[in-house]
Amino acid sequence: MRPAASDEDAIIHVAGLHALSYCERLFYLEEVEGIRLADDSVYAGRALHELLAKQEKGHRVISLRSARLGLAGEVDAVHYREGGLVPYEHKRGHAKRQPNGKAGAWPWDALQVVAYAMLIEDETGKIVPEGRIRYHADNITVRIPLTDEGRKLVLDSIESARQLRRKGIRPPVNSNENACIHCSLAPVCLPEEERLLASPQWEAIRLFPATVDGEVVHLLTPSTVRKNGEALMVKSKGEALGVYPIRSLLSIIAHGNVQITTQALHLCAYNDVSVHWFTSGGRHISALTTGPASVQRRIRQYQALCDPAMCLSLVRKLVSAKVENQLKFVLRATRKAPRIVPILRAIEEMRASIRAVQKADGIDSLRGIEGSAARAYFNAIPHLLKKGIDEDLRPAGRNRRPPLDKFNALLSFGYSLLYGSTLQAITAVGLEPSLGFFHTPRSSGQPLALDIMELFRVPVWDMIVITSINRQQWNSGSKFEVTKEHVWLSKVGKREVVELFENRMNEVWKHPVTGYSLSWRRAIELEVRLLEKEWSSTPGLFARARIR
Repeated sequence: MRPAASDEDAIIHVAGLHALSYCERLFYLEEVEGIRLADDSVYAGRALHELLAKQEKGHRVISLRSARLGLAGEVDAVHYREGGLVPYEHKRGHAKRQPNGKAGAWPWDALQVVAYAMLIEDETGKIVPEGRIRYHADNITVRIPLTDEGRKLVLDSIESARQLRRKGIRPPVNSNENACIHCSLAPVCLPEEERLLASPQWEAIRLFPATVDGEVVHLLTPSTVRKNGEALMVKSKGEALGVYPIRSLLSIIAHGNVQITTQALHLCAYNDVSVHWFTSGGRHISALTTGPASVQRRIRQYQALCDPAMCLSLVRKLVSAKVENQLKFVLRATRKAPRIVPILRAIEEMRASIRAVQKADGIDSLRGIEGSAARAYFNAIPHLLKKGIDEDLRPAGRNRRPPLDKFNALLSFGYSLLYGSTLQAITAVGLEPSLGFFHTPRSSGQPLALDIMELFRVPVWDMIVITSINRQQWNSGSKFEVTKEHVWLSKVGKREVVELFENRMNEVWKHPVTGYSLSWRRAIELEVRLLEKEWSSTPGLFARARIR
């Protein structure tokens, strides 16, 4: 028998052994990095166990722990059978079919029930002859005899789990792609994307969700948000504006004078509903966001972004993507008419910037190239707007903090919403938003959120603003508040921007690299996950998407 686990070795959970047998990377993500996602199959499994607890007499989960084995877990049930104790595991899926056609157990399920049997032996001092697994989809019970070989496999798995935890390095993607299809952590692991990188001819299956579940609620009028059971109630001047079940929400966006009670904030935090506060003028102030707080992930991020070579590589990719998107948009917007001199000049300057990106020898040089390309881009924008629009909507370059014209008021308000969505994606992934690689730290924004935003300014908001102006959606003075010092959106204008922005974020498009479709909101999250792969496992897919 192996020696007892030392004080330095944390107890291994049986569920972790189950994950390890299925996939080493799954074990690492769940047990080391603390990442867990509940998909439909997970919820269905929970529902099965709740039903069994009601229907079966004596069915109750039993917690077991052994310092000697260095193992702990919760077995579904333990029954007396044929004069001895027998652990039971209940699985909602199908049993494994043997070559002879008989039903058998999946290797990870068999390992799990043997581990529970060993915990019972350690607890009682009595030999457990077997464990049993009930596969409810087939209505079949598979019996797993306890053998020396099975016990050795459990002990070897415990040692392997400890070694993986000590290494602190993510294992490679599972070589069996079929295993990934049924894995709840595929949206985090992104195995198909890594296979695509290794083989460009690979036809990736979309395991990453296409859209985000949950409603984004914008509160644009002075109001109060209170907890109402498992829901949030919004009131203004004593009148109820709406009741939102907490499980139907993705985030709350509070614009201006909105009060949110402590109890409501606790409910949001517990249910992973983010809250963002904006000023009346549209500037993002702060956020309550939740996500997997993994120390290992933050350490890897810090170490990677302290590496000048890594940062230079990331900035080069980022600037290339941003400038190419700007250029493609200008080319696309002017393809049906003769291009006038200012457009041709802007196009040539952006093309020169793209060529310069690959020759730049430092991040400061790349910042200068990005700035030059941005000036050329914004010099072209007035000429992308049609005749007949309100001339007050035609900008004279980019200005902000505060915006001085209607176009920049629209642009800045949408960028603030985009910043909030990007920040939410970063924290949902589990990265530290204050550790960026392109933008320098400043009080008005988290550097990493500002970095990722650069990839989405053109496709998510610039294109929408220019299209809406050309459709004469903003030819009304009632949608703006104009003074000598600044131009703000009115309440009516904000409501229209919010509608345009949320519609765009939920719009589904085909990713040009992965080949599958997803919403822009999901695309931001995907880009954050691909960024993490640059330093954690497989680099090469970050910032490769371009508009058509």
